Amino acid sequence: MTSQVNSTAEQADGALVGEQRTTGEGGGGKEVRRLDRVIIRFAGDSGDGMQLTGDRFTSETASFGNDLSTLPNFPAEIRAPAGTLPGVSSFQLHFADHDILTPGDAPDVLVAMNPAALKANLADVPRGADIIVNTDEFTKRPMAKVGYAVSPLEDGSLEAYHVHPVPLTTLTIEALKEFGLSRKEAERSKNMFALGLLSWMYHRPTEGTEKFLRAKFAKKPAIAEANVAAFRAGWNFGETTEDFATSYEVAPATTAFPAGTYRNISGNLALSYGLIAAGRQADLPLYLGSYPITPASDILHELSKHKNFGVRTFQAEDEIAGIGAALGAAFGGALAVTTTSGPGVALKSETIGLAVSLELPLLIVDIQRGGPSTGLPTKTEQADLLQAMYGRNGEAPVPIVAPRTPADCFDAALDAARIALTYRTPVFLLSDGYLANGSEPWRIPDVEDLPDLSVQFASGPNHQLADGTEVFWPYKRDEATLARPWAVPGTPGLEHRIGGIEKQDGTGNISYDPANHDFMVRTRQAKIDGIDVPAVETDDLSGEAKVLVLGWGSTYGPITAAVRRVRNAGGHIAQAHLRHLNPLPANLGEVLARYDTVIVPEMNLGQLATLLRAKYLVDARSHTQVSGMPFKAEQLAEVFQEAIKEAVND
Repeated sequence: MTSQVNSTAEQADGALVGEQRTTGEGGGGKEVRRLDRVIIRFAGDSGDGMQLTGDRFTSETASFGNDLSTLPNFPAEIRAPAGTLPGVSSFQLHFADHDILTPGDAPDVLVAMNPAALKANLADVPRGADIIVNTDEFTKRPMAKVGYAVSPLEDGSLEAYHVHPVPLTTLTIEALKEFGLSRKEAERSKNMFALGLLSWMYHRPTEGTEKFLRAKFAKKPAIAEANVAAFRAGWNFGETTEDFATSYEVAPATTAFPAGTYRNISGNLALSYGLIAAGRQADLPLYLGSYPITPASDILHELSKHKNFGVRTFQAEDEIAGIGAALGAAFGGALAVTTTSGPGVALKSETIGLAVSLELPLLIVDIQRGGPSTGLPTKTEQADLLQAMYGRNGEAPVPIVAPRTPADCFDAALDAARIALTYRTPVFLLSDGYLANGSEPWRIPDVEDLPDLSVQFASGPNHQLADGTEVFWPYKRDEATLARPWAVPGTPGLEHRIGGIEKQDGTGNISYDPANHDFMVRTRQAKIDGIDVPAVETDDLSGEAKVLVLGWGSTYGPITAAVRRVRNAGGHIAQAHLRHLNPLPANLGEVLARYDTVIVPEMNLGQLATLLRAKYLVDARSHTQVSGMPFKAEQLAEVFQEAIKEAVND
């Protein structure tokens, strides 16, 4: 494992890594080695608690001060068939003593709780890596479920790895004898035994996990103490067994972060906090109208906890009712949000068009997942871009904002709210399953540093007729933003008509006049085109690059890691990343024109590349993947290297 961790880590995130070195002796004379980064994957049956195990290891790693990135991966079924390949759930964590960008390409350590977990993940494990297997599950029936005629622990097929056979189930049951639990109840704690063992191996703090377990099972003290005992037993096993002769230290990433207070945060949680902050900064009630859908449901769950911040959540009977209620809340003067995924966007499309016509602020949060139709509910994809751009009848332009990391979901939510409130328009916020469920350290911002999102509601007449009469025109626009006034229902003198039928410019009266319709369509488009978005920044260190890599959304981490790898190998390459996809930054065309080759990696079949070709007439080269998993940095680096060779030869 010693040399392999460095090799795998360098491939994973593209940064140069130093040699490992012995730093001291552990308890009982065991060796302690210093590593700069490690990638661990916990894998087991969907009922084995792998997500909880990974989450606890991540929380302790964050509290220790490492930089980290995670990749949860679980079945779509509520309870997939036990012991089968479709039922395997995994959690990958990459942590380091310096800045990292991805969950890593390949695990240095695989914890396999059963034969299915081993078989489903073995192809990702590099030679020389450590594999910890629960030998109690390698019996005839579980092996037969996944096609093992002979145990892989005995047939020599794992000789390329450092295999650690551990009877996790037996050891857990033995450790919990004094608690009087049934065998089935005791077996459920084997994930805590595994967590204790890995916590010992990598010197993770333990106090937080023990406190968490006692809080989680506060109503069942015996279960709480049993889990704590299993966790401690795993730690003690690592300390005393001869099979684990070495433990490892990964120092805190003290130089990777600016000074501040940090916490570990997932994309959906960061997005939820961003929405709450937006409501407070706008001094408006926050209203969520939503129907539960994977992977967006966590936002509904989280926002429902924060009534003290003026948040109101409505779990509707379907997607259409959810956005309808949200649009009604926007009409009533709230910062309105609806959350969904791709299938829900399709159902909400008519009401999104209505919001375009009404010109009211509304946030449509789309946590993208694999499609089409129900598709891959728990897997990630970026294939809703064209749906967000064009998926409505008529000319119905909507701004699009896309966060690039889990922590960036907070800032993206604030940015989307800024656009919606300033320009009186619905706004798409395109996250995805990778960002939603993944996590990383997040610097908690000072409230004083958050943007001012305050709005001015219409308070009286805004137009004078020829005879001197003062009236309120609901479609009289701000000269700078083209936004119409926002009139709260019930305000005396501001009565006005709303609805989906075309309005007359200014008065808001129903109009079928062809010239007026043409004017209103062009005005709504001009409003979106005129939205103030920052110029796109180009990272071109040498100034000699002929190849530009342009990404959007969650591809940021893998792309940046791959770019680092290429540069470390001596290659010249430029990088730019888009947050605003509609409108695109004003300087994007000039940036694209500077490079001979433009590569656009996307987790779809080339949707952004299609838009770029149409708008800028550039030969944007797509590199696509629709596997339900994020890009691997190593694979992208190979693509970039080949493009550089072609550009140089040309």
